[in-house]
Amino acid sequence: MAPQKTVKRKVAALPYNARDAKAGKDKKIEPLFERRPRSFGIGQDIQPKKDLTRFVKWPKYVQLQRQRKILRMRLKVPPAINQFTQTADRNTAVQLFKLLSKYRPDTKQEKKARLTAQAEKVAAGQKVESEKPAVVKYGINHITSLVESKKAQLVVIANDVDPIEIVIWLPALCRKMGVPYCIVKGKARLGTVVHQKTATALALVDVKPEDKQALASLVSAVNANFADKDDSRRVWGGGIMGSKSIAKTAKRDAVEARQIKLN
Repeated sequence: MAPQKTVKRKVAALPYNARDAKAGKDKKIEPLFERRPRSFGIGQDIQPKKDLTRFVKWPKYVQLQRQRKILRMRLKVPPAINQFTQTADRNTAVQLFKLLSKYRPDTKQEKKARLTAQAEKVAAGQKVESEKPAVVKYGINHITSLVESKKAQLVVIANDVDPIEIVIWLPALCRKMGVPYCIVKGKARLGTVVHQKTATALALVDVKPEDKQALASLVSAVNANFADKDDSRRVWGGGIMGSKSIAKTAKRDAVEARQIKLN
């Protein structure tokens, strides 16, 4: 009878819990820095911050603003519209708004108080000065009539009026009537001068004697940058393509140049 072969059987592996406990005994524990693993499951630890810009559904007005900006870059813009991209420099704008802030119109409360004080003086039999205070004028119809009658000494136009047709003709009218004008950034910034949300244009009609020198220097700076500058009124804008389109055009031009060399 042939001898029987002895087969060595493998010992069964330890269960997971026992294996982890055994491994934990052998592992050295750092007393200073305890390891605290985080779990990012539902209802667990707070997720780390990520840049979710590409996944945000922006409001409609933001989408329209961005699309309008891209269209103005891509399409060719006529000079009459393109002139509104050339605004007054920072120093001129600072001096301008410093002057305009001196001639802000009264608020409703201030006007009521002024008229009440005048009425009380009249009732007391005192003499009242009936002159209106010199203030900044606003409202596109009012400013148009001031420019046509050549009463406006300086006209300030916002560059971001929408629709642009409201003020697109105003620079040409100012040049025709010989009225100094300038274009500045922000209809909201103009609105703060006259206690409104926005203002398309402002006009200075009269200033105090102490401010005439400041107004004269402003008018000379403004005329040099706008009324006397013919180039800005004849330059077309836009026509700026995106990076992909520029790369594609450059590649096509390189292929055409190579073919010309071969021929």
